[in-house]
Amino acid sequence: MTFAPGSIGGVVMTHPERLIWPSLGITKLELARYIGEVGEWMLPQLANRPLTLLRCPQGAEAKCFYQRHPGIGAGAGALGTFKGERSRKGETLYVNSIPALISLVQNGAVEMHTWGVTLPDARHPDRITLDLDPDPELPWEKLRAATVLTQALVDGLKLRSFLKTTGGKGLHVVIPLVPRLGWDGVREFSRLAAETLAKARPDLFTAKMAKQQRAGKLFVDYLRNADAASAVAAYSPRARPGATVSTPLAWEELDKSDLRTKFAVRSVPRRLAQLRHDPWRDYFTTRQSITATMRRALGAQ
Repeated sequence: MTFAPGSIGGVVMTHPERLIWPSLGITKLELARYIGEVGEWMLPQLANRPLTLLRCPQGAEAKCFYQRHPGIGAGAGALGTFKGERSRKGETLYVNSIPALISLVQNGAVEMHTWGVTLPDARHPDRITLDLDPDPELPWEKLRAATVLTQALVDGLKLRSFLKTTGGKGLHVVIPLVPRLGWDGVREFSRLAAETLAKARPDLFTAKMAKQQRAGKLFVDYLRNADAASAVAAYSPRARPGATVSTPLAWEELDKSDLRTKFAVRSVPRRLAQLRHDPWRDYFTTRQSITATMRRALGAQ
């Protein structure tokens, strides 16, 4: 069966019948409708942030590739572009409207990853993402315990944090910041936090990237907090089995049930419709900064 090109949010969708997740029967049109449905929740998490896209022109179960600069087949359309002061690789894409988000799907994007800055200031991060990346064999109970310990460390530093699934095997602990410190300062603070966790529970955490260091443990990936590094955005689909979605959670939702693959393209709109409160309702009003006292608490010299 074929479909005539349609329009979602004012964006003309070509090849709406193209299967993005053939095993689930999810088409390009359905993916665009998902973005339209969750757009009011998703846009604040992406607006005016430099993007790294995972584009899957032949669907999420075929070969995909990362892209952050406009290029052949990308089509700027309603997308914005930004060129950093020290960039040698051209302009970077960003969005600031729901139609722009939908246009990413029209251009073959499945995943949207954001940098830790909001334009026009690309030199001072306004969030830390601690990516809790477990060994695939690590059971949920240990990941949950590690996440609780990470929250306790951040709470002990007098910082507020927010939790989300990655749509993959791990979880993200996200810490909003007033954009004062540069990239080097934020990355160093993130490294100290990761190493503090690894020293406190070497049986559970590692701050080493090497795969052989991760067996039976969880890698605290602080490298997400470097210039031009990115992390999957809240409400972004993943090009993974089940069409999973990176989904913000309330801390109270972190229980004995494995939440990592619970939320997907077909279930997240229903979840949002049933929520009584946005689990991240205080994210954008949280004003906090890294202090010298916090750095000393983590062992900074």
